[in-house]
Order: sequence, then structure tokens, then C-alpha cells
Amino acid sequence: MTEKAKSQKTDKYKIIEGYINHILETGSEPVSVFKFAKDLKMQEAAFYEHFTNFGAIKKAVWEMIFDRTLTDLEGQEVYKSYSAREKLLGFFFTWIEELKKRRSYLLAVYGENLMKDKKFPAELKGFKSEFKTFVNEIIMEGKETDEIAERPYITDRYDEALWLQVMFVFRFWLKDDSPAFEKTDAAIEKSVNLAFDLMGKSALDSFVDFSKFLFQSR
Repeated sequence: MTEKAKSQKTDKYKIIEGYINHILETGSEPVSVFKFAKDLKMQEAAFYEHFTNFGAIKKAVWEMIFDRTLTDLEGQEVYKSYSAREKLLGFFFTWIEELKKRRSYLLAVYGENLMKDKKFPAELKGFKSEFKTFVNEIIMEGKETDEIAERPYITDRYDEALWLQVMFVFRFWLKDDSPAFEKTDAAIEKSVNLAFDLMGKSALDSFVDFSKFLFQSR
């Protein structure tokens, strides 16, 4: 990485951290990019090299959390040997650890609104896209190992169903007041196990397969 690239990366994270700190200290967004950049002792033009507005910073926060989650997760030696179910569990537990580092900021921004508004904030779009890419690899592995059943029309929607689970866990964690967020850990384990039980081969699938076998064997 060149010195210029390093400097740009440093400026980008300086802007992100400055924005987060401003939200925590004032409870609101900066009044303008000019004032915000001035407080960070940088030129306004330097801000626009990385972000077009404050909404873009909120988007970058989510993508940063996801990237750090994946880096931590894939850096664990045991991760490669995990089953599909274990990989998704590993993601959720590692993700929550990253969220904890930003809990005050996330509560300030989403604590009230996310509970009332069922629509997902626009700044989660990039995070959603990255998560679905990640989880589709898990789904593919699950199908190869028969942890996940192939079902016409339904299998292609598994990633969307698991994205809804991400939002369920996030909402649950935001309002969790149990010691060390024990209830969130339990919610993750139970919801992931339920998801894999539903995506797995059920008794109904076995009955349909057996019926097909009998029909074709006549």
C-alpha cells in the first residue's frame, strides 16, 4: 500500500470515528459537512473524497462492522472445519461481539426508530448485499453436505429468510438487558437451529421422496 493510499485510509476512518463521536456527544448529526470537516481539522474537499453525505458514513459503519466480523471469523483456525450450521452460528456470535463495540452509537441511531419502523434503514443496503453473498456460500455448502434440502422455488429465498433473521437478532440485542446479553446468545442459538431444521430435510421431504420412489418403481 502506497503512502497516499495509507493516508486516504486513515482519513476515511478518521471521518467515520469523528462522525460516531459526534453522534454520541451531541445526540444529532453535524449541522454541515463544512463544520464537521473543520472540527476534524481537514479540508471539506477531503471529506468528499470518501463520502458524499452523512448517510454514506452510516452505510460505511455497517460495512466496516461486517468486514471486521468476517475477518475475525475466518481468522479462526477451527472455522474451516465447521458445518454450515456452525458457520452461521459463528457469524452471529462474532457479529454481536463487533456490535458491542458500537452499542452506544447503535442505540443512539436505531434504539427507538428501529423498534417502531419495520422497514430496514437504507444504509443497511450494502451490509445486506455482503451478508447475502456470505450466507449463499454457506447455503451452497449446506446443500452439498445435505444439511440443507433443495426445494424448488423455496431454496432461492433462503438467503432472504436468513437476512430477516439478522434483523431479528439485531432488534433483539438492542433491547436486551440481560447480563452479558445472555438472552441474545440464546436467541441466536435457538433461531439458527430452527432455521436449519426448517431448511433441512424434514419428515415430509422423506415421505415425498419415498412416494416418488414407490410411484417410479411400479
